[in-house]
Amino acid sequence: MKRILLATACAWAIFAQPTFAAPGDIDPALLADHIKVLSSDAFEGRGPATPGETKTVQFMTEQFKAVGLQPGGDLKDDKRAWTQDVPLAKFDIIGPISVGVKIAGQTQAWTQGEQIAIRAAETGADHVTLKDAPVVFVGYGVKAPERNWDDFKGVDLKGKIVLVLVNDPDFETGSGDFGGKAMTYYGRWTYKYEEAARQGAAGFIVIHETAPASYGWNTVKNSNTNTVFDIIRAEPTKSHAPVEAWIQRDVTVDLFKAAGLDFEALKKQAQTRDFKPVTLTGVTFSADYAVKAEKIVSKNIVGILPGTKRPNETVIYTAHWDHLGVGLPDAKGDKIYNGALDNASGSSMLIEMARQFAMAPRTDRSVVFLSVTAEEKGLLGSEYYAANPLYPLAATVGDINMDGIAANGPAKDFTTSGDAPLTLQDDLIAIGQAHGRSYSPDPRPGAGSFFRSDHFPFAKRGVPALSFGAGQDLVNGGKVRGEALAKAFVADRYHQPADEYSPDWDLTGASLDGALLYALGLRLANSDEWPEWKAGSEFKAERDKTSSARK
Repeated sequence: MKRILLATACAWAIFAQPTFAAPGDIDPALLADHIKVLSSDAFEGRGPATPGETKTVQFMTEQFKAVGLQPGGDLKDDKRAWTQDVPLAKFDIIGPISVGVKIAGQTQAWTQGEQIAIRAAETGADHVTLKDAPVVFVGYGVKAPERNWDDFKGVDLKGKIVLVLVNDPDFETGSGDFGGKAMTYYGRWTYKYEEAARQGAAGFIVIHETAPASYGWNTVKNSNTNTVFDIIRAEPTKSHAPVEAWIQRDVTVDLFKAAGLDFEALKKQAQTRDFKPVTLTGVTFSADYAVKAEKIVSKNIVGILPGTKRPNETVIYTAHWDHLGVGLPDAKGDKIYNGALDNASGSSMLIEMARQFAMAPRTDRSVVFLSVTAEEKGLLGSEYYAANPLYPLAATVGDINMDGIAANGPAKDFTTSGDAPLTLQDDLIAIGQAHGRSYSPDPRPGAGSFFRSDHFPFAKRGVPALSFGAGQDLVNGGKVRGEALAKAFVADRYHQPADEYSPDWDLTGASLDGALLYALGLRLANSDEWPEWKAGSEFKAERDKTSSARK
């Protein structure tokens, strides 16, 4: 990897000031400049609570100042700071990990990152020890009374290790009670772990399969074997079981076979509501490792352009600044997870979006630019903001999130993470059509992307929110090339050290996308429009609770 040496903070802000043809014209060269800095080895993968965070906060703050924003963070002595403090719990496995299974009396040792990927326990315990815990398969691990679905059927899981499938029961069948290919929250691994705590299990181990997970084992390994963060919880054991982990599919198949079971046959049974939990007879699980728990304070970075007529009403742009930091080495020995596309690119777009608004006349409503921490650790920075908003959520017009930008040139289309029943998305589609662009629904609805970006903590509290996605119908190469490049990124670079900036990137497509996002925010910021969730949306009722604040 190429290292970019940064002499001083001031040097970061000396990028040439461009001349734009019109508001909304984003310079691809400036996007590249920011990405090169943020994804350089000097920033060490931008892990929260590391020197990489200190450099990132300084860089983003300097850029926000340079383009003309005002500080919009925590109130200190009646003045806004540039940051919002985000208190978090930090967990690391320290020392050796002893983990494995006993099959018919024969012990089989596993290696962290190979057969299994164990997350540091988030219960606050300083040591995890399990000895010969029974192993139970619970299908998809879903308890959904409103769908008359219960994968647990009254089984007592206390003291037991549970194997659970990723995604929803109808992901492979394509139809059923859980939206077919489109993932519901029940399909997310985060839900599986939450249910483990509710069931009182010793732990849930998610069975990895590439298609339903939407990413390969390397992504699982790299995301789960390094530092883990959580919000500060009064009773963490109510949200986390002692063991949270992933297991390789082939290892699981062998376990089933040793217990006289057929993995594929049981998976098919799990796709029906008649499924009942199955114990893996003769198989037990043991583990022993130490955990270091700390409390830290990370930072969201916040800039604002106050509105001239209705400053208490806000339009928010978000992008996460963090990535995975330093972790397990890849085959080349590279340990720095630079996160160029994910999400130095979105952070770069956030800076340039701020520049566009700062150059234009002030809008009627305020526009906030929110660079959030710990997205890779569970959307924690945006979750903290949404739970502790600096600007009231009831008067927040909408959140426009940017997680990765177009690096493969212009596209005829664009997309969003999930297909939200939301008038804000309709507005975006209309603006796209005016720019000669078409909207393509989320190309991977089974990946559950709607639940995986920083707009989601806003959405679940009722704020109209979407996460923009680059199109795959490329001007150069069409859908065939676009889909192939997207697939290659997920397989070869996503959450891997190989996610680095390349001079071969073509950011002209990102510039065109930025024009859409600028036009959407400008329309909202200069109108009295309040986007809404449509009838039937699970977020509409929450938004409706605060309707009196928007009259």
